[in-house]
Amino acid sequence: MTNKVSIEVQDQAMKVAKGTQKKGQSKEQTKLIAQGIEKGIAEYKKQQSKKSRERDKDRKQQAKQKQRAADELSGLDELKADTGGNKLPWLLLGFSWLGFVAYLFFMPQLLS
Repeated sequence: MTNKVSIEVQDQAMKVAKGTQKKGQSKEQTKLIAQGIEKGIAEYKKQQSKKSRERDKDRKQQAKQKQRAADELSGLDELKADTGGNKLPWLLLGFSWLGFVAYLFFMPQLLS
């Protein structure tokens, strides 16, 4: 199995292991402690990376929800704008019928 931790992490682990070294402790024991610290650091980094990915997923999901809500609101605004525009054809139709009725009533009187 290859060593997955960086040299910096190994150096840092060795410093911590030497800092906590007891009197009469052998170099092999210190190396084992340093390896345990390295594994702990690697596990911590994995957990932080996993948490970071989960936060990114949550953030993206919230952004998508906000975008959907904004799209829905803009769709409602468009519908409101469209309903105002639908009145014009009906008004024109009404005026044309009024004109037609007025023509039928007043034209025969003008011709006689």
